[in-house]
Formats: sequence, C-alpha cells, structure tokens
Amino acid sequence: MNHIQVLAPATTANLGPGFDCLGMALDIWNRLEVYPAGSDFRGPTVKVTGEGAGELDPGPGNLVYRAMAFLFNEAGQEMPLVHLECHNEIPLERGMGSSAAAIAGGLVAANSWCAGEFDKEFSSNELLEMAVTIEGHPDNVAASVLGGLRLVVAEEDQIFTVPVEVPPGIRAVLFIPEHRIATGDARAVLPQTLTRADAVYNMSRTSLLVAAMAANHPEYLAEATKDRLHQPYRQGLFPPMKLLFQAAMDAGALGVFLSGSGSTVLALTQGREMTVAYEMAEAAKQAGVEGQLKITQPTAFGAHVVAD
Repeated sequence: MNHIQVLAPATTANLGPGFDCLGMALDIWNRLEVYPAGSDFRGPTVKVTGEGAGELDPGPGNLVYRAMAFLFNEAGQEMPLVHLECHNEIPLERGMGSSAAAIAGGLVAANSWCAGEFDKEFSSNELLEMAVTIEGHPDNVAASVLGGLRLVVAEEDQIFTVPVEVPPGIRAVLFIPEHRIATGDARAVLPQTLTRADAVYNMSRTSLLVAAMAANHPEYLAEATKDRLHQPYRQGLFPPMKLLFQAAMDAGALGVFLSGSGSTVLALTQGREMTVAYEMAEAAKQAGVEGQLKITQPTAFGAHVVAD
C-alpha cells in the first residue's frame, strides 16, 4: 500500500430524547492519511493538525491507531508499520463525535489496507460491531460508520440499526462553545433511576422524532426534540444551554437540543439558518460564553476511502 486517505464525519447523538440510540452524521469531516513506514522511520507515529493538535497522543495510544490495530487483530494480521496524519475539523469534547470519527476512520483505513494486502475485507456491519466494542456505546459510531440518521440498539453481541430518512432541506446550526464537557463527566451527573412519567415522556418523543423525520413532518420536531432523561441534569455543566435553546426556537428553529453530551447546542432548521445562528450567538454573548458557529447539514455518507 502506498497511501490511504479516509474521511470520517462529525456526528450528533441523542437529538434530544433518543439517548444512546439515535445518531446523525454531519457534513463536517476529519481527514486521515495513512502511509507505510519503513523500519528506519523516526518521525511521530501520528501527526495531528487542526483540532487536537498538541493534545492527542502522537504514538500507538492514539485512538485512530488503536482502532486500526483492533481490526488487524480481528483479521489475524500484525499491525503494519505506519505513519498517520490526522487533519481534524471536529472539536474535542463538544458532543460532536470526535472519538467516533477517530474510530470509524481508523477502522475504514485498516479495512482498506487488509483488502488490498491480504484480500480480507470486513462488511460495514462488522465494522460497526468493532466500533461499538471500542467506543462502548453505539449512537455516534453507527452514524460515523454508516452515515445518515441512524436508530441503533446494542443487545449483548448484536447490533440492530435502521436508517431513518431526513426531510429535504434540513440544516443544522451549531453553537460550539469553548467550554468542554468530557463524556465521563456528562454521564456522571445522570440519575440512576427515572420516574415512570419521565420514561414515558422520552419514549413518546423518541418515537415522534423518528416518525417526524421518516414521514416528513418537520413541524413536529419542536416537541419531538424535548427530553427529560439527560439534558436537565447536564444543564449544570453548561448553564447557558436553556438560553441558547430559547434563542434558537424564538428565531424560527424547528427543534433544538444538546448535541450528544454537550457542550455544543444544535438547532435544526429548514430556512432562517442565518437568523437562528445570529440569535444563538447573541444569547451566548449575553451569557458571556465564547464559542463558534457552524451551519452545516446531515450527510448520508459515513467514513469512506477517497482518491488522492
């Protein structure tokens, strides 16, 4: 192999009520380049530019490298000597699936290498199973590996996933704070038990969300993106969350939610993107929150090999 280049998308998980079972790929991409390295190679195993530069492990502990090594082990092959270049657009610890993109990118790159060198290629479902094993939960990695909006359920050693159509013209307006929230911290604040009323509340809105997307009823998304399972508890980690929610809805968003475990707030729109973005930025400014805005859209593509 001379060179493999892989793109892996950002993802948003939960979409409000769909805790750990809904994920959607976004048109924001990390680019991974894999080069064979000779035995005399003395450079860093992993070079990171963009998001995570100077922070992410430059050696075999890097998540992209570990994902590649996982697949080679599953294929019964030794991990080859490689040099990885990671050009990252996905911010770390902001609820945009940076770890899922690293895992998906590494698995797809290793799968391409195995197909070319050893005539051994894993299916997309097998890649998903590996990704869930590495990540520990299925929502972001399902979208990152397979693309689109995905309903996914992990049951012991089985993964059940179904694509959900997204209405045409849906866009995503993201406010990405400088403030980070580690996934472990975000999970630690969640209660161990729920009331029956809260469980029914989330089940009904998750069902409504899937139906609203699949049947092209975006007018239901304002209600369908509401949640009682995780967002109220995570507000303590990011107090301006409700201000941003209200600003987005007042500006004409279809629905709004904490992306994954946060801190990014994502508003779904079908027009009025600039107005929604402006009002979210103003609310953040009033709350004294630094951050950046991105306007993007869902993508049907998961992690994939691209030509040079």
